[in-house]
Amino acid sequence: MSGLMISVSGVRGRVDEELTAEVAMRYANALASTLPDGPVVIGRDGRRSGQMLAAAAAAGLCASGRDVLDAGTAATPTLGVLVGSLSAAGGLQITASHNPAEYNGLKAFGPDGRLLGAAAAGQAAEAYRRNAWCSAGHPGWGRLSQVPDPHAPHLQRLLACVDAERIRNCRYRVLLDANHGAGGVLGRRLLESLGCEVHVLGETPDGEFEHRPEPVAENLREVALRVRQLGASVGFCQDPDGDRLALVDAAGCYLGEEYTLAICADHVLEQNPGAVAANCATSRMLDEVARRHSVPCYRSAVGEVHVVEAMEAHDAVLGGEGNGGVIDPRVGLVRDSFVGMALVLEAMACSDLSLRELADRLPAYHMIKGRLDLPTARVPEALAALRRHFDTAEASTLDGLRLDWPEQWLLVRPSNTEPLVRLIVEAATPEAAESLYAEAAAVIRGSQG
Repeated sequence: MSGLMISVSGVRGRVDEELTAEVAMRYANALASTLPDGPVVIGRDGRRSGQMLAAAAAAGLCASGRDVLDAGTAATPTLGVLVGSLSAAGGLQITASHNPAEYNGLKAFGPDGRLLGAAAAGQAAEAYRRNAWCSAGHPGWGRLSQVPDPHAPHLQRLLACVDAERIRNCRYRVLLDANHGAGGVLGRRLLESLGCEVHVLGETPDGEFEHRPEPVAENLREVALRVRQLGASVGFCQDPDGDRLALVDAAGCYLGEEYTLAICADHVLEQNPGAVAANCATSRMLDEVARRHSVPCYRSAVGEVHVVEAMEAHDAVLGGEGNGGVIDPRVGLVRDSFVGMALVLEAMACSDLSLRELADRLPAYHMIKGRLDLPTARVPEALAALRRHFDTAEASTLDGLRLDWPEQWLLVRPSNTEPLVRLIVEAATPEAAESLYAEAAAVIRGSQG
């Protein structure tokens, strides 16, 4: 990633190279011009730059005449809950999600407590680009105040959506890897409220990551070993802003992020059958779970906003993305690692099964994710070549090109920020996945002459 990114997904860049305090102040001021009347909530993950950028964003909001409610260090889903519980006009989360420590970003929320949709986010981005600074002038400037306990509303909703007493009776030993992000504070409170013996790695939210922040297998080898050494029933691994969750079983085996949504969906649908939704890059495990419970599984374009739109359109009881982001409308319409933890523990408690046994009930698939350099102008030609080459597959252009067969699928999506395409394949065996990936990559390269 290079250069400052300002899009419908918000703002992201390297701090003091592309993302400066001035950028944060101007973007927050521009955002204020697009929101309805009312205060704005600000939160941040644990990165060292977060406090500086939050202060700058608060200045931009106060200059526009907005009162600012400062939640301090809080997870992204917590900010979504706060916007609703405080009847705010919107929110701004200072986070770069799973990017390295030198990055940071801003995610904007609307008054409904979810990330801004494409149209509203586009308005904020356009106002920023126009440099349309708004000053309320004295005495109209807004005031800054602290939210006394920013985690309490989120915790209450989490405990209300599971059988807390049943989980407490199991007395699970749990390792939580917060990796010095925003998830450790609420993570400990939630797990202790559920009667767990909790061991937290990287609990202090200071952004001093002990390993690379994305919760994928290669970054969690030491954490997985600690789960086994501790004798924990489960290991929960969060990303820095607490909206993604990866799982490690009692033997120290990394199950990964794709299993998070599938296990949660399998459990929720046993209690409350209904539609589920996920993006088109999520494992086919979710389709199999939905089929098992005789409910529909709807697919959206990649992106949390699109998943939420699909959930609302089909009245889904659960949704999310294969990157470990579970969305439970009983708590909020934001990807939520804490929802994932609560539902996984409830699934274990209600079934009297271990995490590994829950995972083994799901169909086994093997997924490969990669990227190929490709100029943006050549993407249509590459996608057309793939459709010609794989002419027996069912094709979808919902987001890039997805090709489906009974036992496997592939997805090719152009990057919005770099001259490359992202390639995902999933098949029943590692060998089949590797073969499909290599064949698709060869077709893409061959399409360039």
